[in-house]
Amino acid sequence: MTDRRLIDSHKLHFHPERVAQWNAASREGEWALARDIYPIYVEISPVGACNHRCTFCAVDYIGYTSDQLDGAVLRERLREMAKLGVKSVMFAGEGEPLLHKETNTNVIAGYAARLDMAFTTNGVLLHKLREINLCKWVRISLNAGKRDTYAAVHRTKAADFDTVLRNIKDAVKRKGTCDLGVQCVVLPENVSEIETLYKLCDDIGVDYLIAKPYSQHKKSETHEYEGKRPWSDFLSFKSERGHCEFIYRAETAATTRIPYDKCHATPSFWAYVMANGDVYSCSAYLLDDRFKMGNINDATFKSVWQSEKRRLNWEFVREGLDIHECRVNCRMDKVKRYLTELVAMEHDKNFI
Repeated sequence: MTDRRLIDSHKLHFHPERVAQWNAASREGEWALARDIYPIYVEISPVGACNHRCTFCAVDYIGYTSDQLDGAVLRERLREMAKLGVKSVMFAGEGEPLLHKETNTNVIAGYAARLDMAFTTNGVLLHKLREINLCKWVRISLNAGKRDTYAAVHRTKAADFDTVLRNIKDAVKRKGTCDLGVQCVVLPENVSEIETLYKLCDDIGVDYLIAKPYSQHKKSETHEYEGKRPWSDFLSFKSERGHCEFIYRAETAATTRIPYDKCHATPSFWAYVMANGDVYSCSAYLLDDRFKMGNINDATFKSVWQSEKRRLNWEFVREGLDIHECRVNCRMDKVKRYLTELVAMEHDKNFI
């Protein structure tokens, strides 16, 4: 099992200029310095609706709304983000991103602006992503190795399993240099099918399969899997014989508590845009006004990012946030560990 893509780690150390900018603002405690640190990565939810109702869905509390981003506004914001220093955009979010009718036009606009783009999708509509070759990576959420288990976990018809496999086969032929992966949240229902799923992915020509642990969202309505840790059941699985890389998120699985006192990643290195246009500094706090900074339908991304709401969030996260309110193994967990180490290593840092 390898992880050459650093999926169970982070890539912030590839952006030393942005880290140095953050470090100066953090040590000085100056909003004037922090204001102009734009996110490297933005997650965007093009639509709030979803064609599945997965049993483990973290954002079920939002309610799968009919909201969707206006395509023209989104494309203008993508171009603006790129000019401001945003490097990458992942289309995912509260709903299924490929339900957006202007997906391919949006991808073309982002590519022209030199943004790195990616999708996380359940794959049922993957055939509609005609411009997959313009993406850096596409990851399909496929949480079983057999039809009936898939239908139960995704809470959909079993025929969707066949549709997704056909779509992945077709995508392998069309993807060009795009990295095509499959991700499986390891649950009691599917843990015995990880090897079966791997064989399917390897036969089809998928680049990698990720097995990741379930992480309980503090606001999620579902608590069915809270405290359950079934992934040890497949640790003996070996996949070295295949083309498909198997990535078991071992560090994530081993983490059961938050090992730092503050969040240093928010609101500096990433952002989240909901399907209604609201911009949040952290996806674990959607619908929480303390983390809402503005709306891209009403204002430019720059004005949202430099707004009084973001300043208040910056101060709150620095001084007032109880880190235990946060989700264990949040998306920025490894980034926060790295930044915590940078802050802590002051006394003898020059003895390299």
